[in-house]
Order: sequence, then C-alpha cells, then structure tokens
Amino acid sequence: MKILLLTQWFDPEPTFKGLLFAKTLQEKGHEVEVITGFPNYPDGKIYDGYRMRWLKREDLDGVRVNRVPLYPSHDGSALKRIFNYISFFFSATLFGIFFAKKPDIIYVYHPPLTVGLAGALIGLFRKTPFVCDIQDLWPDTLRATGMISSPSALKLVGRTCNWVYGRAAHIVVLSPGFKNILIRRGVSQDKLTVIYNWCDEPALGTFPESTMDLLPKGFNIVFAGNMGHAQALSTVLDAAEIVGKVETKLNFVLVGSGVQCDSLKQEAEDRNIQNVYFVPRIPMSEVGTILNSADALLVHLRKDQLFEITIPSKTQAYMAIGKPIIMAVGGDAAKLVTAADCGLCCESQNEKALAVEALKLKNLSLSELNNLGTNARTYYERKLSLNVGSDHFIALFNSLLLKQL
Repeated sequence: MKILLLTQWFDPEPTFKGLLFAKTLQEKGHEVEVITGFPNYPDGKIYDGYRMRWLKREDLDGVRVNRVPLYPSHDGSALKRIFNYISFFFSATLFGIFFAKKPDIIYVYHPPLTVGLAGALIGLFRKTPFVCDIQDLWPDTLRATGMISSPSALKLVGRTCNWVYGRAAHIVVLSPGFKNILIRRGVSQDKLTVIYNWCDEPALGTFPESTMDLLPKGFNIVFAGNMGHAQALSTVLDAAEIVGKVETKLNFVLVGSGVQCDSLKQEAEDRNIQNVYFVPRIPMSEVGTILNSADALLVHLRKDQLFEITIPSKTQAYMAIGKPIIMAVGGDAAKLVTAADCGLCCESQNEKALAVEALKLKNLSLSELNNLGTNARTYYERKLSLNVGSDHFIALFNSLLLKQL
C-alpha cells in the first residue's frame, strides 16, 4: 500500500505515532509518505537545523518526510495555539491535494482536530479513504484544560468533530472508553476499532550508565513524566508522609519536569518529607535505565471522568520495561493493569489508598514482584507492542481497500 501519514508533530519532536510507526510500516512492505510541520513542539520554537520555508523534504531512515510551514507556538495563549493549528491545516491541505503522491489510504493522527479536517479534505479531493486515529477527545479536552471556555465555540468544535468522523472511512481509538463515548455521540460501532498505543521500544531498550546511580537506596517507586496540574502529584507527597511514619526504606522518586515541579519540591522541603526524591528530566534515550532500576512504577492523574476513559502513555512504557505498577487512575487504565495482573490499583487523589498499595508492594517477596513484572512485559508483547499494533493497522487498511473493490 501507499500510505500517506498526516500528523502535525513528527520526529525529532516527541510523538506517539511518528518515525517509528512509519519505519515499521515500510519494513512490513508498504510505502509511506509523511506530511508534517517544522519541528517546534513542546517549546514553540523551531528546532536548530531547521528554517521555516514553504517546503522541506527529508529522508529520515528511508521515510519520505514533507515539512510544510506553520505558525510555531505552544504557550498558554489560546489564540496563538489556534493560529498554530490553523496554519498547519492550510499548508497540509494544499500540499496533500496538489503535491503529495496519490496514496491508497490516508492515516490521520488527531489531535489537533484541524489535522482531521485536512485529512478529510485531502481524501475528498484525492478520492482516498482516510483513517482518523483519535488520541484526544475534542471538545472534552479543550473544556477540561480551559483552552476554550466559550459554549458556542465548544459547540462549533463538536459539530466539526462530527463532520470529520462522518467523513472518515474508519476511526481508531486508544481505549474502550473512547469508543463508548463516540458510539453515544452517534458514530457507528462498525466504524470504530480500539488499537492500544505502544511505547518507544528502542529507546527503552538502552541503558546508559549515566543514569545508573540516580535512585536512592531502598524500595523505590518511580513516577516518570510531566509534573503538571493533571498529574496531581501533591497526593504523592501526602502518601509519602503517611508511609514514612511506618516504613523508612520506601521512597517515592519523581522524575521529570513541568509547571508543578518547583512547587512540589518546595512543598516537600517545607514539610520535611524525607522519602520523596526529585530527578530532573532526562532524555528519552535514558529513561529506560531509570525505569529498569526501579522496584515499582507509578501512574497518577487527578480524579476526572475524562482520565477514566484514557490510558496514560506511560502505562505501556512501564509494562514494556517489566516492572510492577501502581495504577492510581480509575477506569480503562486500571482495567488494563488488572487484566495483565501486573500490579495494584487505587483511587486517584487518595493519599491513604496510595500509601496502602505502596506498602503492599514493599512487603511482597522478590519472586512475587518479579512475577508481576513478567506479567506486565508478557502482556505488553502479546497485546500492546509496536509489532502487534502495526499489524492491526495494516489489517484495517487492507480491509478498507478491499471494500472499495
């Protein structure tokens, strides 16, 4: 197949379905062409080595990548973010209609919604089916994050979503919860498929020595990733304080950065919490080492209905590395951990429950901990891996093309 991969974010930017996905599709015998923007995420500044112009063609590990212009921005300004999305929409649509090779199928990575609009228009003009991979539910996320609060604007976004979904040949979602919501919104069940995300397996498989000694002595429960409002990590400080009163060899290690990082550090210092450690953000190529050195891994988000229908991306990375997990998120993510029998689950933003589960893990034998880790890795390899996920996409693409014959 000739596959057009349409995404606003692509390597070297951090992305879920980027170069790794494109290379895997090509390794399985398909031709991939990418339309994306000039790299500027997450800081909103064009990366070194790139200069904005009408078009830049690249060959990345054998994948043909076309970079089209956009307004670079990723700050708190809703207006600038809208310009960022709309500028890519116009550039990608024009290039996809008039300059890209005619594909057999178009794969669209959503968010933002404007990429779905571009895919719909390119598909319409090129008479090509497009598959929309929904990673973020709009307008729900816009409302929850406060990016858009106007009821009329949110209603317009919702109508646009419905139009894109109606035009799509098929829709892929990352969790059963997403699927159920779209069915309630009128999308046909036959048009929806759950394909779980995978993780950056090559990056997690390398263990540089530079990160070998970052963890303290004792039983270490590691959280790795963004420290923002959505993660509600003050609950972890509360749980650590509770744990510290009964167990001195259990530590919570928070790895990464984010808007709440400095305030969390200050809070831990002010409260003299001795069993919480902070490790600065490290390159993705080194994350595998620190995860592999942990005794258990933590997922935590604030209590919110929107988060209960998603599966945080770190879940797959944690499972692939083969460590026991504490899942402090309800809904689909907790069901996944339960199905894999790879850890313990507790309620979000419940410090007492988190403390109890942490102590339970600490008190397990080494063989019991190893069994949970083995279960995690086995489930990932059988159900969630890049190889499994890409095969699902290829089978879906083939079935859509057969329907056209």
